[in-house]
Parts: sequence; C-alpha cells; structure tokens
Amino acid sequence: MAHVLVPLPHQDFDPSEVAVPWRILTQAGHHVTFATPDGRVAQADPIMLSGEGLDPWGFVPGLRKLRLVGLLLRANADARRDYAALEKAVAFNAPIAWDAIDPDRFDGLLLPGGHCARGVRDYLESAQLQRTVSAFFASDKPVAAICHGVVLAARSRGSDGRSVLHGRRTTALTWALEKSAWSLARITRFWDPHYYRTYPDGAGQPAGRMSVQQEVTRALANPDDFLDVPDEAPQRRRQTSGLVRDSDHDDTPAFVIRDRNYLSARWPGDVHRFAREFAAMLETTTAIRP
Repeated sequence: MAHVLVPLPHQDFDPSEVAVPWRILTQAGHHVTFATPDGRVAQADPIMLSGEGLDPWGFVPGLRKLRLVGLLLRANADARRDYAALEKAVAFNAPIAWDAIDPDRFDGLLLPGGHCARGVRDYLESAQLQRTVSAFFASDKPVAAICHGVVLAARSRGSDGRSVLHGRRTTALTWALEKSAWSLARITRFWDPHYYRTYPDGAGQPAGRMSVQQEVTRALANPDDFLDVPDEAPQRRRQTSGLVRDSDHDDTPAFVIRDRNYLSARWPGDVHRFAREFAAMLETTTAIRP
C-alpha cells in the first residue's frame, strides 16, 4: 500500500480530477491524504458540479437551474457520484495544512487541476507547494499531474534552478481544449468571459500565450517534449473533440504520458486511465522499495 499526498486549494478544484483518482487509488488499497492551505476542508468548483451559470441566462437567479450548455460542460455522472462519496470520506474531511507537509511521509504525489482563478491561482502560485513538488521529483517518487496540475509541476524548480519537468516529456491541458471551452463560455457566460482562462492573455500578447500548454512548454528542454494526441492515432477524433470522456470501462478517449516516475494527463476526460496508471505505478515502486 502506498501513501499518496493530494494537495488542494481552498476552493475551485476540478471535482473529476480529485474524486475519481481518490476512488480508484483507495479501491486499489492505497491511502490518500489531502492537504489544504490551512487544514480546512476544501470545496470543488460548484459550477463544475451543478452546471449552473454556464448558460446565457445563468446570471438570472430564477433561471440558473435551467441548464443546457451547463449539462454538457459540468462533471459527468460518474465524477459527481464519486465526489458525493468523497465529501463523506474521513480523509477528505481531515486534511493537513500545506505547511505541515513532510514529503518523507509519502510514497507518491498527485496534482489535480481546476481553472477558476479565484482558488486555483493560490494553489499554482504557492511557493510551499512548489518546494513540495521539487522534493518528490528529487527523491524520484511517483508524481502524477493532470490539467492545471501540470502548471504547478512546471513552476517547481530543481536544484539546478530549472523546472522539474525540464528534460521530461509531458502533456497537459492543450490550447485546443482550453480555447474551445473558453470560446464557448465567452458567449454563454458573457458576464464572466474568462471563466475558463486562469491566466488570460495580456494586452499585445499572442492568443494562447498564457495558456496551460504554452506555459508548460516554456519550462521544457524542448518544445517537442509537450505531447498531444498524434495525428495518426486511431481514436484521435474521440481523444481530441472535448466531447467524449473515458470511464472505468472505456480508455479509448483518454491520452496520458508517462516519463519515468512522472505521469501526466490533459483534462477530466483522461482521469480514469490517469488514475489507474498512477495506481499501477505506485504498486510497482512500493513493491521494489527496500
């Protein structure tokens, strides 16, 4: 059994990227500890759970529950089921504080994502968490990062001053996926047009300069080390449409990349395969550790 650390922001993390891995890891016999800024229980992005506020009338209190686009973009039924179970779990309701993290106590690290700037920026910009990530990479323990969680890894520095992802291959939320959700939300959530952009592009910057893909790519040794679904992939349409998600029984929409002790994925549509591969990595590494 491995002991896995999952740091979270106070609010606005993606429910799929936390609840599904928690279920799969615990079902595989691993123990999960959550960490929040001050040890208080975290809350997922409510919009990703309910879908309320993603339609053009979503700012009208009496019409919020009438959802069309919101039902398409929110977490799917599997993830909402897992999140409902997570909210009742002892581990989730007893997190440790970020400054109480001792990397030596853990066998692996999982970095989920979430795009809403209110809570997630504090998570991505935390010097404490960046030091924690660096410690896991330095000790060669398994690390898994998905979506915006890859940004936290990219910002973490090794002893050489470079990103811990320098010299590794990775994926993350692609600009194509980020742009498609953002473009839709700019119309349907017009009063909050940057909901899907944690870091909007600045004045005079090219489109996508502050996207997840571009920031992660700038941290790599070679731009080609950022990987997306190959053009020749048999399931490319399903993997890149942003409309199909994987499940416990169907891996074909998912795309994940493993480079040594590091595993990465793009978005909630990859999360089942991502969690299963991480569980397998943990079993292998803990089995051979003296």
